[in-house]
Amino acid sequence: MIRNIMAILRGVTPDEAVAICGALIDSGITIIEVPLNSPDPLSSISRMVQAHGVRASIGAGTVLTSTQVGEVAAAGGRFVVSPNVNPDVIRATKQIGLTSYPGVMTPSESFTALASGADALKFFPGEVIGPTGLKAVRAVLPSEVPCWAVGGVSPTTLGHWFAAGANGVGVGSALFKPGDTAQIVADKAAAFAASYDEARP
Repeated sequence: MIRNIMAILRGVTPDEAVAICGALIDSGITIIEVPLNSPDPLSSISRMVQAHGVRASIGAGTVLTSTQVGEVAAAGGRFVVSPNVNPDVIRATKQIGLTSYPGVMTPSESFTALASGADALKFFPGEVIGPTGLKAVRAVLPSEVPCWAVGGVSPTTLGHWFAAGANGVGVGSALFKPGDTAQIVADKAAAFAASYDEARP
């Protein structure tokens, strides 16, 4: 079973990345993002891919330029997540064969992203948009477009996001904060995965 939970490991270091990635996978979360504003993120991605790439989909977040897209691919990343809509980044991502998750808030941004080739839309920041905002934008999007809620997603709000039309969620500090051990991450991930299974329609 693949849960549409993207674990966002902002601040993870290369020395701890492999163990934390393994803890997430063992707890049922197999989509894992390392934001590029983390310490030596490409090294973390490379090590995680080498150790766990068969069992998980590993990629990068906070990707802002086409050059960074190439660096992510060279490190073995399989997807690119951005906080914004940059058609050049989206096109570069697709040209190199990776999956594109640009960040959107509005219908205009959503359709610009789709026209550029985005595979899915990351509704961010979720705290601002809320399930009500997602539902409103979702109503005008093609039904087959995957929509992910990122930011402010918690076990108690999962059901609201799914009811509003979210297909998946991106989760940061509720799964990992700098300083967390692999065991702490495992415990958080197991609890979050259980909440996801209960809330998913």
